[in-house]
Amino acid sequence: MSTTPPHLDDSVEPITIRTGFFWVPGEQVSTPYGTLPRGPLYVEWMAPVEVTRPYPLVLVHGGGGQGTDWLGTPDGRQGWAYDLVRAGYAVYVVDRPGHGRSPHHPDVLGPVAPPLPLEFASFLFASPDDAETQTQWPWDRTLDGPEFKQLTSAMGFFLTDFAEGQRLDGERLAALLDLIGPAVLITHSAGSPGGWLAANRRPELVRGIVTIEPMGPPYAEIPGLGEIVYGLTYAELTTEPAIESPDQLKADPSRYRVPGLTGTPVVVVTGSASSSAAQSPPVVEFLLAVGGNAELLALADDGIVGNGHGLILEANSSDTVKPIIAWLEQLDGPE
Repeated sequence: MSTTPPHLDDSVEPITIRTGFFWVPGEQVSTPYGTLPRGPLYVEWMAPVEVTRPYPLVLVHGGGGQGTDWLGTPDGRQGWAYDLVRAGYAVYVVDRPGHGRSPHHPDVLGPVAPPLPLEFASFLFASPDDAETQTQWPWDRTLDGPEFKQLTSAMGFFLTDFAEGQRLDGERLAALLDLIGPAVLITHSAGSPGGWLAANRRPELVRGIVTIEPMGPPYAEIPGLGEIVYGLTYAELTTEPAIESPDQLKADPSRYRVPGLTGTPVVVVTGSASSSAAQSPPVVEFLLAVGGNAELLALADDGIVGNGHGLILEANSSDTVKPIIAWLEQLDGPE
């Protein structure tokens, strides 16, 4: 007996979209092979026939993932990008420099860190130890599970110079904002630093930030990477007044304001069954300390339970996006 693949399920609400792609180019650099582009950003855009929301959304993937994290789920359903288009938004899905369709060569971007093993991905997204509470990952939790294979087949690697990788993310996202105008950033996990940095560089172009289980807590010591030097990022944040050393910001964040994070509406989203959820309240506290307009959105408070770190990909992804859409609607209005 055959079953209908999820991506062909007739129960999915049909939608007519406009779509395309372009590149935010990187610098041109001289190499032994000739002149090459350094760190371009791939951008795939989607929009309904009639855009009804005032600000587009920029979706920034996490960790070793790529923009496809927003386009579909491991079991073949449409992802958050389509839900957001249905809600009337123009959406820009990016592949961060060196990830996915944004090409990388170590002679251009620098050496890469060791690859992330499947065991780490299992710990982060579908640990067997979390099976009782993480009910929204209802699939096989072994490394051979078909959904797990779909998830991890998209995963790449980081640059050895983590700060440089984040700096590139921030610079390219800022350049994207220059092209599309004021927008809302939606980031996931290790994609969050690029969002903070883009807002820091273009505070006038960021209308809000939704960050899903962001990297943290501030100043955490991450094995192999060291301390998150600027609290939320390894790459330099600009502050007012200016600091001579990141230790000054660490000693008393309340003495400083961070352009793009001060006054900008930010919501930090967590799942009820995520081992990373504890990182989020300290991120909110740090943002408030520097004058931010930040709040915590725990999905459980909206009656959405059982989600882990990959809450944008799990079985109830069409539900986890609803509180985000409700929050975004609060930002709608005249400029």
